[in-house]
Amino acid sequence: MKPLKPSLAPAATATAEAGRPTRPGSERRKTLCRSAVGAVAIMAGSMIGLGQAVAEPLSAPSFGGPLRPNPDPMSMDAGLFGRLHITGQLTGIGNAQTNGIPGVDPRTTDPLVDIGNAQIQVQTTGAPLTFFVQGGVYSLPSLGSAYTRATDVTDQLYGPVPVAYGKLELSPNFSVQAGLLPTLIGAESTFTFQNMNIARGLLWNQEPAISRGVQVNYSNGPVNASVSVNDGFYSGDYNWVSGLVSYAATPSSTITLVAAGNFAESGKTGAATPLAQNNSSIFNVIYTYVDGPLTLQPYLQYTTARSNRDIGIDRSAETFGGALLARYAINENFSIAGRAEYIASSGGDCGVAADCAPTNLLYGPKSRAWSLTVTPTYQRGIFYARTELSYTRIDRVTEGYGFGSNFDKRDQVRGMFEAGVLF
Repeated sequence: MKPLKPSLAPAATATAEAGRPTRPGSERRKTLCRSAVGAVAIMAGSMIGLGQAVAEPLSAPSFGGPLRPNPDPMSMDAGLFGRLHITGQLTGIGNAQTNGIPGVDPRTTDPLVDIGNAQIQVQTTGAPLTFFVQGGVYSLPSLGSAYTRATDVTDQLYGPVPVAYGKLELSPNFSVQAGLLPTLIGAESTFTFQNMNIARGLLWNQEPAISRGVQVNYSNGPVNASVSVNDGFYSGDYNWVSGLVSYAATPSSTITLVAAGNFAESGKTGAATPLAQNNSSIFNVIYTYVDGPLTLQPYLQYTTARSNRDIGIDRSAETFGGALLARYAINENFSIAGRAEYIASSGGDCGVAADCAPTNLLYGPKSRAWSLTVTPTYQRGIFYARTELSYTRIDRVTEGYGFGSNFDKRDQVRGMFEAGVLF
């Protein structure tokens, strides 16, 4: 789930948040989040310059560029468990926008500075049985949604340990992993440092980010495939199947097909579990082209949510969208990334039916939106800084589902800044 992409109108969601009592343990979790920031800062300072060269780049967490992970993270021998590696990110974010959407904290509509990432990854490699654990505090900004502070995101979505799994290598071609898994769906990853842009896009808002489940992986030359049984949008009900197949047609081009969906309905809903999206199917076609300093990644996405009045989905609805992600490395330190995307929803409208609630997947039934984003980036060693300017426009918005304090605006300009260290 992406923060504040509600099934209800934004106005109704904001009202509900304002009157909702603090969840049990919420303040304790926020205190732990703040403590984690200090711990990561201390560890980052102590580890800078103390790394040992890794024979091959670590495969997790994935980096989609232009940011590059530390090539010399802290590494040590772990005996029968291979080698133990410790990596992390300590970053800050600045955000300013027009027509901000009031969210969990209405003050986030004003310019702010926040934690981007205060995270640590601990993992083993080089043994048949390995593990990966990622913990800390994180912000998950996305276009078209209210900005939510990192402590609230961590508390309300995936907790201080968002990703953790064990992986068993059955053969050079087969492996099985289980735990808190990154999604197979979409072209953009969950955390800011993994992506070309600081904020994720409109298509990402329709996709699960992290799921609990089991995943089987197969690789053979240019072919890679994965199949997962999981809980979709973090519902706790293991009623989703996700599948991915990629083929490297040439050294510079890869095509990826993704299909996912639920095989049994679930009435659960929450901050990480939007009702309609959690009862949907998703399909992606992703093409990746890399030629020296240039990377192009166009992709298409289709989603459909089926009606089921027993769980509160009165009407079926669909979305169809497309995006182009691109980046160009000007030199070793400077690069520029961009994103253009369009998404439209259909169905979901109740018409004149009185005993019906519309199904909203975007900005009301039959709404459309598009966005443009540009992100210049500078990185030197493990230190980086980047800025971002984006424009998002809603077409055919339903009353009460737009931008601004009164949810009646159609466009938003957002400026962001992110800087930090990848240790």
